[in-house]
Amino acid sequence: MIRRWLVAIDNRYLAPVLVTCVLLVGHLSFGILESYTLTALAIATAIATELVLGRLVFGKWPHLASAYITGISVGMLVRTPLVWPFVMGSVLSILSKYVLRLKGRHLWNPSNFGLCALFLLAPATVVALSIQWGNQVWPMIEIWVLGGIILWRLGRLHICLTYVAAFLALSLVRSAVTGVPWLAAAAPITGPMYQLFIFFMITDPRTTVRRRWAQCLVVVIVAFVEMCLRLADVVYAPLYALFIVGPPTLLLELWWDERRASVIVNPQRASNA
Repeated sequence: MIRRWLVAIDNRYLAPVLVTCVLLVGHLSFGILESYTLTALAIATAIATELVLGRLVFGKWPHLASAYITGISVGMLVRTPLVWPFVMGSVLSILSKYVLRLKGRHLWNPSNFGLCALFLLAPATVVALSIQWGNQVWPMIEIWVLGGIILWRLGRLHICLTYVAAFLALSLVRSAVTGVPWLAAAAPITGPMYQLFIFFMITDPRTTVRRRWAQCLVVVIVAFVEMCLRLADVVYAPLYALFIVGPPTLLLELWWDERRASVIVNPQRASNA
């Protein structure tokens, strides 16, 4: 029955279904939200900003799946009793899609950009959710099973699995360097922040390179940069790693595609050069 439902549903709604499940499982099991009201405010702000900018910039009403995911991500990961960070996080996230663009593509995953901006600009006021799933593995297993099915349906499961394999392997390196037990070094991947990071940020179709081998290579580089940041005691290492690695890889792909296109159009000029 679940399989038939997943096959029937529009692909655009699969990611919102998954992120809602992450929110519900995380909060009902461990109370991870700052509050329902602030999370709802982040979602509403993201959707409203998307509607306004989509209409102004492109002259049409945009699909709201991305805004919904962005709002939930901000609502889940921001930890502060203040109201403005939830609004500002959502606004900055959606705004980045319309301002930081090149050749029709935005360069940063929206929630990754908005959250990193908040943590960098207001470190004394805003922190990120850091709670783990604790000793209960079933919530994580449920999310991973559902997430795995959805990412397989979307053709992006290989990105997630490659990152997880790289993270676990590099956790061995961090364990050897720092002397921390390997299980402790690998434990962060069981937290709600990583579920959002793995299922939505690194697999975002609009901000990942197109070639399958390149997608796998990029997430390995992200995991490596994250390891280096962790060894340097940088807080929010995975978010910053993607912030640093993602845009340059997109720019490199855009440059390469443009170069190949020019060679095809002007083969004689390319050979003379």
